[in-house]
Amino acid sequence: MPRKPRCRRIGGYPDCWVFSPEERSQSDPVVLTLDEFETVRLLDREGLTQEECAARMDVARTTVTAIYENARRKIAEALVDGRELRIRGGSYALENQITDQIPEKGKNTMRIAVTYENGEIFQHFGHTEQFKLYDVSDGKIVGERIVPTNGSGHGALAGFLKAAQVDALICGGIGMGAQNALAEAGIALYGGVTGSADAAAKALAEGVLRFDPDAKCDHHGHGHEHGEGHACGHHSGDCGHGQCTDHHCEGN
Repeated sequence: MPRKPRCRRIGGYPDCWVFSPEERSQSDPVVLTLDEFETVRLLDREGLTQEECAARMDVARTTVTAIYENARRKIAEALVDGRELRIRGGSYALENQITDQIPEKGKNTMRIAVTYENGEIFQHFGHTEQFKLYDVSDGKIVGERIVPTNGSGHGALAGFLKAAQVDALICGGIGMGAQNALAEAGIALYGGVTGSADAAAKALAEGVLRFDPDAKCDHHGHGHEHGEGHACGHHSGDCGHGQCTDHHCEGN
């Protein structure tokens, strides 16, 4: 039986997940995995050596070489053939971005995050400076805490939530890049919600939260009306939060 590949450590999720030429070919999109993206970021954007890149990703230098060559070939195919380039998947583990301020989530517990400002749901995911986290067990909130986001940007915030073992996010407006990042992180999204953060978290815990599945980011600063919206069902308890996102990836 072949040995499972080791998880490659990445610094975070990208902000942009799809690159498409104006005149796109009819061929299938090129898929660049997140570990391949990371080698390009570290080697070409940050200027690290392959040895330094290998240390950052916690793999052998020869592994970095192989991943990087695959990444460069895929990027060349997208550029030369005019094919859409999508970033997703791979054998990777996120760097731990969480401090002692956030305890481990209990077994059979759902953790909800809400974009937070002065008791209300902050309406712009990519600029939120705080999340309020709620731990839910048997349909009831059993713990809550307010935590700073330690940065901004869709990819960084999604990575923060993943490391915090969040199962579901309640927010107002949210862009497509952030939606892609949350989907990659396995975090359920409940967008287009306004009003009290506590009330929304309670409603989600009870399976009755009304939200807008088509919520988008409003760059003009207005709230989002979600009209009739959709009522959520009960979220499953323990969604599984292994650091590795690829089932064929060996743990650290």
